[in-house]
Amino acid sequence: MTIVLAKGRHGRGIAETSRDQPAPYKRQWRIAFRALRRLLGNPDETGEVFEIMRALNPPATKRGYLRLIDNPAGARLAYERTELAGRLMDRDWLTSFAHGTVGAAYRDFVWSENLSAQGLVQESQRGLRADLVDAPSPIAWYGRRIRDVHDVWHILTGYGRDPLGEACLVAFSYSQTRGLGWLMIALGAAVRGGSGVPGVRHAIFEGFRHGRRSAWLPNVDYETLFTEPLEAARERLGIAPPLRYRQVVARVRAAALAS
Repeated sequence: MTIVLAKGRHGRGIAETSRDQPAPYKRQWRIAFRALRRLLGNPDETGEVFEIMRALNPPATKRGYLRLIDNPAGARLAYERTELAGRLMDRDWLTSFAHGTVGAAYRDFVWSENLSAQGLVQESQRGLRADLVDAPSPIAWYGRRIRDVHDVWHILTGYGRDPLGEACLVAFSYSQTRGLGWLMIALGAAVRGGSGVPGVRHAIFEGFRHGRRSAWLPNVDYETLFTEPLEAARERLGIAPPLRYRQVVARVRAAALAS
């Protein structure tokens, strides 16, 4: 997961203020703002993303889990409590998907980008005791679920791993989860990047709109979803094409070729 302007998945350790402490169900704004300043100052500090998430998202994580179990499909997922990271690292499972399916698109994406779900796991554990990240708690499980589907959401939304694509997906993720950590990062990216290439802010706010209008993705059975044709899955879930994002990317490429 490379957020805002990050190029890699490795960042500085988590700030001492929250190290080895369980995430409370309250927001820690001072920690979040400090982490955001460090992230915007050095976008390669991907570990700051999880610092912001831990500082601001616990209330939304709890609400999200309660929403999940409030319907039969979500309650079944919560009862089974599948750890998606392990599934998404199963090469034999990923190889089994036919061309054109969500699973094949995910497989091609992560293998071509040299990514794995393990990278997200390691970043989430950086500077924090592993037993806190992997706590045997239903709400902690839900938080891991949101973490693990980040690259799947790249596939479903059509946003790339370039800086703007990450910012747009962060905005989409806020609308899906209502986690204020996502909102803070998206707004920071809009302020920082909006003064450069025209259309950046419009693309990011398109991400907000698409996340609000699509189906609620935490409630999706991803193991079944991976067997569906990608375009059919997008249509079923109500995920609109990222037109503004594509326009900005095309504009940037045209400018690069012209120079």
